[in-house]
Amino acid sequence: MPLTIEQIVEETRSLPREAVAELVDRIWAAHYADDEVHRKAWSETIQRRVEEIRSGKVQGVPGDEVSERIRKIVGR
Repeated sequence: MPLTIEQIVEETRSLPREAVAELVDRIWAAHYADDEVHRKAWSETIQRRVEEIRSGKVQGVPGDEVSERIRKIVGR
């Protein structure tokens, strides 16, 4: 029986952040790497967001703070 999404997420909780980031990248690549439309959209979004941060138009939010906000939203 295949794992549920919740089981997969639970399994990742013990992994280091870098490993989780790599996992997400690899899952995305496995499903969309050959999709030129998605690749172009992601590239444009990344470039725009990097420029927004560099110009000071937006400020990043520390990962720990984002994680805490998410935990509050989902009740964990």
